Amino acid sequence: MSVSEQTFSQLPYVRPDLSALKASIDVITSTLDASPDAEKTLAAIRSWNSVRMQFSTMHSLAEVRYTQNVADTEAKSEKEFFDAEYPTITEWFTSVIKRILASPHRDAIVGAFGNLFIKRLEAGDRTFDPSIKDLLVEETRLCTEYSDITASAKIDVDGTTYNLSSILKLQIDLDRDVRLKAVKAQYAWLEQNSERIEGIYDRLVKLRTERAHALGYPSYTEFRYEEFGRVDYTANDVAVFRQAVIDHVVPLVTRFRQAQARRLGLDQIELHDERVQFVDGNPLAEGDHDWIVDKAQRMYADLSPETHEFFDLMLQRELLDLKTRENKATGGYCTSFPTYGVPFIFANFNKTTHDVEVLTHEAGHAFQAYRSRTYDVPEYLWPTAEACEIHSMGMEFLTWPWMDLFFGKQTDKFRFYHLQGALLFLPYGCAVDQFQHWVYANPSATPAERNAEWKRLEGVYMPWRDASSVPYAAHGTQWQFQKHIIEAPFYYIDYALAQTCALQYWQRSLEDRTQAFKDYLKICDIGGSQAFLEIVRSGNLKSPFELTTLADISAYATHWLERHYGHYL
Repeated sequence: MSVSEQTFSQLPYVRPDLSALKASIDVITSTLDASPDAEKTLAAIRSWNSVRMQFSTMHSLAEVRYTQNVADTEAKSEKEFFDAEYPTITEWFTSVIKRILASPHRDAIVGAFGNLFIKRLEAGDRTFDPSIKDLLVEETRLCTEYSDITASAKIDVDGTTYNLSSILKLQIDLDRDVRLKAVKAQYAWLEQNSERIEGIYDRLVKLRTERAHALGYPSYTEFRYEEFGRVDYTANDVAVFRQAVIDHVVPLVTRFRQAQARRLGLDQIELHDERVQFVDGNPLAEGDHDWIVDKAQRMYADLSPETHEFFDLMLQRELLDLKTRENKATGGYCTSFPTYGVPFIFANFNKTTHDVEVLTHEAGHAFQAYRSRTYDVPEYLWPTAEACEIHSMGMEFLTWPWMDLFFGKQTDKFRFYHLQGALLFLPYGCAVDQFQHWVYANPSATPAERNAEWKRLEGVYMPWRDASSVPYAAHGTQWQFQKHIIEAPFYYIDYALAQTCALQYWQRSLEDRTQAFKDYLKICDIGGSQAFLEIVRSGNLKSPFELTTLADISAYATHWLERHYGHYL
């Protein structure tokens, strides 16, 4: 059986031979040191790209197998190998980068690989030095420790044990006492583990700050923006966007929360009510995991020939892991295996509305990865994070015409739930971002001071929040459940920026569905070969940083909700 036919479990995994990898890099650097002509320089770079893709494939396979079962000792051993050796391998790759950047054939390199390739290499060169290797190893170890803690969570409610994914089912129960009991149990677990989690994060903040200072950056914030490839906007642009959310979205969604309280027959929404939108329950898919996947296959067959081909491949090759299990890492993600040319979707179905949302979301990422799989430049397989999230959130909205397959008579409820949820998310996403800007501007802050800052930001972005019935939550601790803050710092405003773009695709799909999907397909095909704002323009979207963009799209969405679902408001 060829690799192109193998299922996920059959994909070959071999731990990289470091001696052989170093020998390959030595050949490439020696070639570049010999001052070759342009043709030989390009050949050496192509060889390096191939080496990186092979390494990335094995790295991704190891990460996936670890997150599938954090208690699997063999899988953890492979993850620990990459965690320990990755900084050294980055050093080897950086030795190639330095030679490429010093090459007299820059014009030929740009002609073959694009100017963005050079910009990405320059950023990689500035954000790595062998002197920080030990800091990187320790940072990865701490992130793994946090992942182990959260993935192995066991939360007892009335004699039944839940994890951090499955307990969310109780938090949408129609019995308010059940919801409160579940939220209290969740935060009791957090309080029991607070010393470890806050200690891990405190050490991470200091490590990251030390790393940034070692490389000459004034703070980790500037370092991370460069490391993240944010080449066409700044932290100041993001601050302007956050203010637009405060001005235009917070008052709107505060009104939504008031309407939610009326629908539920409550005087005020409390923390344990936030996830429940309807007195008769949130819209739920009418079947289990296998049923949902079967309906998704039909949906993607109808959506377009391109999505039909893509999703059938995902199923045939078993490239989805969606069921929640004991010792499975929390959350959802999409990754890819470049050498094998396929993506992979990881999620935790928990019998909530989110099951369908997470499937369409991660399928958007996977579809882009599949469409971009033929790039031979690793940097172009994926765009930067905020552009990636346009693909995922855009897919959530472009699949709206097929939501009746999943929700039947509840479809109208789902559309209201989903569109309102997109707007409700924006303040939270900005709170997470501003919190991180504050954290890394104040790296010596105590855990209590960090909690106090989160509590303050809740008052700015989520003024409706009432956690008085859950005292530990009322202390400003909710951020500790947001694994992006711990494991992927500053990866969150990306969702808010992308949501502003995805909502535009939603609006355009109502007006001209064919053209909207054509533009969406175009940005999937672009992959990472353009920077964020170039991708936005290529997709015929308005920049989230334009002052009118957020105001216009949030007003349009609100008017649409009032026109079609005014009885909910």
